[in-house]
Formats: sequence, structure tokens, C-alpha cells
Amino acid sequence: MSKLSHEDEQHLRRALQLAARGQGHVEPNPMVGCVITSHGRVIGEGYHRRFGGPHAEVDALRRCTATPRGATVYVTLEPCCHYGKTPPCTEALIAAEVARVVAPLEDPNPQVAGGGFARLRKAGIRVDVGLLREEAARRNAPFFKLVQQHRPWVILKWAQSLDGKIATRTGESKWITDAVCRAHAHRTRGRVDAIVVGIGTVLCDDPLLTCRAGRPRRMATRVVLDTDLRMPARSQVVRTARRMPTWVFCSRGASARRAAVLEKAGCVLRRVARTRHGVSLPAVLDTLGRDAMTNVLVEGGGTVLGRFFDERLADELHVYIAPLLIGGRAAPGALNAQGVAQVAESLRLSGHATLQRLGDGCLLVARV
Repeated sequence: MSKLSHEDEQHLRRALQLAARGQGHVEPNPMVGCVITSHGRVIGEGYHRRFGGPHAEVDALRRCTATPRGATVYVTLEPCCHYGKTPPCTEALIAAEVARVVAPLEDPNPQVAGGGFARLRKAGIRVDVGLLREEAARRNAPFFKLVQQHRPWVILKWAQSLDGKIATRTGESKWITDAVCRAHAHRTRGRVDAIVVGIGTVLCDDPLLTCRAGRPRRMATRVVLDTDLRMPARSQVVRTARRMPTWVFCSRGASARRAAVLEKAGCVLRRVARTRHGVSLPAVLDTLGRDAMTNVLVEGGGTVLGRFFDERLADELHVYIAPLLIGGRAAPGALNAQGVAQVAESLRLSGHATLQRLGDGCLLVARV
């Protein structure tokens, strides 16, 4: 990467801001933003607004207020060079006769993977790569994980008291957090591809597992981990399965009769390997990845959350903390599986963590 200016950084940061607007993709696409400048002035901005629609570069070119000939293009990911739902962005940039492209990093998609930059350079366009690399990679981490590991980004979410309890000793959990926190959690549901719970949560709370705040950007698939198919046909999840996508993961030896009842109600059965703790979580994630799910939200309960923690399968935490104390040895905690034996084995959070005030409580968001 050649030496870049403060102006280059400013324009690329603006492109990253635009990229964040594209979080509503139903399909597995990166969030990409684009800024086009000419003689130091911004003449066009764009981002990938929807799956199948124009990519960020084309969106920005179409919105230019002056000719892009000789312009500099700041884009948050390598321009594509293959035909997919849309033509290659490289060809649009070449046709527009831009002079320079600045991008943070290559697209990990094997169909691109450096080919876009090579195509631009072959056409005589200067390409600078590497500015804000870490920030851009962090923002597109779910997409990168899906492409490289073929698994979705896993978010563990729970609400707890100050003393770390997610319910009382009798199992009551409604409501630990206030309406503001609950509305925020519902909006998160509206941005993910799947919501995962264990059979214990279904039997105890009979949840609907839908987004009930504003207009969701996508309809998340409801995923129940039910090793022995104990889910009642009268539960809300089953009764609404024909209207909302519902997957049930069970063991390969689970009852065929119970499976037939759930399938008749509209549930999709997924049989995977069984471990001594329940269905294989890696197998579950592999299955979700094959269906191109980019982000999944694991809502528990404590045993399921604890298993994801124990098996180190989580990528991110969303912890809603309420200003109350529950107490009691029998009151469950969030990670209620085996846990670690030594403090040295604890999972240390990365530096990318935020704590924000939310209603009467607060929200911790951290990557692991």
C-alpha cells in the first residue's frame, strides 16, 4: 500500500458509515459502502441497499453529480469481478473511466479474492489497498466467517440481574429488564437470520420467538434444539410454524412418530449427531451455514448458552443488565453448563466491547 492521506482516511470512513446502512440483506452479502470524489469534492455516495440490487459502486456512480472520469473511488471491499445477481462492479468502474480505487481489503469470496483489484490494475486504474483494514474486517466479520468457515456468526444474548441471575429460584424471568431493553432485543431479532433456543425454554416459557418492535428487516428462522422431540404440538412455536419458518434439530434416533406430528404442523426437522449433552452444536451451525445464514442469535436458556460457551462457539455477546438483585443458590446463571475449572481457562473478551445505558439498565456488547 502506498502512503495515503488524511483525506483518504476521511472518505473511506464515510464509506464505512454508508456500509452500515446495508444491514438488512436477507442473503449472505457483505455490507459495502462507496464514496466517489473528484478534485477533492464528493460527487457520489452509495451502498448495497438490497440483495439483487446494484452494488455500492454502481449505486454511487448512478448518484454522481458530476462526471466520474478521473475520479477516486473509496469502497469498503474489493469490487467484484464476476457475474452474479448483478454484472461485475469492476467493469462499471472501468467504463466510468475512474482513475483510482482505494479499498481496505480483498473480498474473501473465491470468485473475487484479488481478481477485482487485478482487473482494475490491468485497465490502468491505480489501486491502493490496506487503509482501515482491521476496522473494515471487523464490520464484515459475519460475512467473512460464513465465506471462510461456512458457519454463521453466533451471538449469545441474555438478560440478567446485577448478581448474574437470568431467573429466580422458581424459574420466573418475566421481566428482569424493562420495556426499553426488551424493545431493543426485539429489534436485534429483526436483523438476524435465526433465533436459537433449547427445548427447556419452549417448555418453560412457551415463547413465540418473533420480532415485535417496528418493522423487521428480515423474518428470522426459529430454531429449537430438541434432542428427543419433546416439543408439544400445542406450543406457540409449533402452532405458528406454517406462518413463520421453524426448524427443529433432533437426534438421528428421535421418535419418527413425534417427528411426523411436527412436520405435519409445518416444522422442518433437521436430524444431526447426538452428544452426551444433546444435539451436536457444530453440526447445527454447519447446517445453518449451508443454508447461507449469516447471523444467528442464541437466546438460551442457560444450558444452551452454557454449551455454546463451553464449546467456544460464540463470536459475540449481547448482555442486558438490569439494576436489581435476585440472589439464591438455586437461581440460574446465564452460562449454566459445565464451565471452566480454573480461572486461567476463562474466556477473555477482546478489546471490542461497548457498554451503553439503556432504559433503567445497560447493554454490554462484546466480541469473544
